[in-house]
Amino acid sequence: MNKPLRRIAIFCGLLVLALLVRDNWLQYVKADSLRNDTLNRRVTIARYSTPRGDIIVDGDPITGSTTTSKSGLNDLKYKRTYKNGPMWAPVTGFASQAFGATQLESIEDGILTGNDDRLFFRNTLDMITGKQRQGGNVVTTLNAAAQKAAYDGLKAQGGKGAVAALDPSTGKILALASYPSYDPSSFAGNSTSTDTKAWNSLLKKNNPSDPMLNRALRETYPPGSTFKVVTAAAALENGLYTSADQATDSPLPYIMKGTTTELKNEGNIPCKNATMRTALRVSCNTVFGKIGADLGNDKMLAEAKKFGFDEEQFTPVRSAASVFSDNMNSSQTALSSIGQFNTAATPLQMAMVASAVANDGKLMKPYMVDKLQSSNLDTIAQTDPQELSQPLSSKNAQILQSMMETVVKEGTGTKAQINGVTVGGKTGTAQHGVENSANPYAWFISYAKLPDGSAPVAVAVVIEDDQANRDDISGGGLAAPIAKSVMEAVINSKK
Repeated sequence: MNKPLRRIAIFCGLLVLALLVRDNWLQYVKADSLRNDTLNRRVTIARYSTPRGDIIVDGDPITGSTTTSKSGLNDLKYKRTYKNGPMWAPVTGFASQAFGATQLESIEDGILTGNDDRLFFRNTLDMITGKQRQGGNVVTTLNAAAQKAAYDGLKAQGGKGAVAALDPSTGKILALASYPSYDPSSFAGNSTSTDTKAWNSLLKKNNPSDPMLNRALRETYPPGSTFKVVTAAAALENGLYTSADQATDSPLPYIMKGTTTELKNEGNIPCKNATMRTALRVSCNTVFGKIGADLGNDKMLAEAKKFGFDEEQFTPVRSAASVFSDNMNSSQTALSSIGQFNTAATPLQMAMVASAVANDGKLMKPYMVDKLQSSNLDTIAQTDPQELSQPLSSKNAQILQSMMETVVKEGTGTKAQINGVTVGGKTGTAQHGVENSANPYAWFISYAKLPDGSAPVAVAVVIEDDQANRDDISGGGLAAPIAKSVMEAVINSKK
């Protein structure tokens, strides 16, 4: 070969090599970024060219798909629909042609659209047989009856609030309700006249009630007296007291250490030298504030962390981290130990507290996706229950159960009583606003125990009602009846 031809051959070879390198770079290295580029219209068209798979509760879909009107410039064939959208929105999130996706719709998008690598074999078979590609399903742990009881209870109350319910033995999320809520179907398309209008009406800047806020997972509240369950657990685990009926040597009045400030109780209740059982039954601030101060910040923080405080939870939807502060002085620790000062918790977190007590001290990791399915219902992933921590020994958990059960039998939680079922609970009325100027938050946490000793459900309810008469706001009055209805729904669904 003469020299000019050799140069041309080498040059052509380099061009082919460059083409191969570029092709592989685009197909493998840049594939994900190109696929997720918001300017890549083809990806969006492909995403909505087939119906999405469904999110399943109790064997039935709570989502669907419908063809989109072909008016205007809309080239997206299918859009999402929701059954009882406002009730299920805290679980599903939304999938919108115009505004993207959140929560399960986003996290499990690959399964729902059929693009997940785990569906490769199924998609290959469908391609060979000429069948249209289909999305897989997300099967949840939710209990439809419990979710309805939770949502209907919040709606009837009329203010703002949330409910979280767990299966203590597994960590399965049984209910996750938030109110006010929204219908994801209202902006599932991309019409500027309807979908965009609905979207804008739901934004916090236009709607102060913030209906798209998932209060069960993303909002933290001062837990008030419900946190006394954590403080009681810390007292037992650290050997400060060894039984529910041991006198606590608590003075009345109680002046917080290092201050001249009296920690007051709500009303004239028997808190002087009260036992922990009595103190939990009537909700003595003085007893549990002193316990927190006596244990100190480090021990209280360690116990709170065992219950899940100071860490985000992934269900797989992210739940905000609840807070128990470090580096507090004695008086701040006392206030934090009764659920005030900086202490803040999500409803999911407080359901975890009740769940750990009910499960003889073992806290299971909360989760809401039971399994993922291909379009032909083959299971491609299954969630196994996982122990998160052991906040209490079995012995101490049973002591705390007896205390919480006294609260419901003859204390502030009597409205949660269920015939033939042992219920343990704790009420809370948490301060809200500067110098407690706003209406307080009403809390109730509880669990139900069946005659066979099993505890199928633990619940946390929080109510924030700006319109209620301040004197009528209490965890026992507003939140406990909702918790009762959720527990009953779970129990009845097992019969």
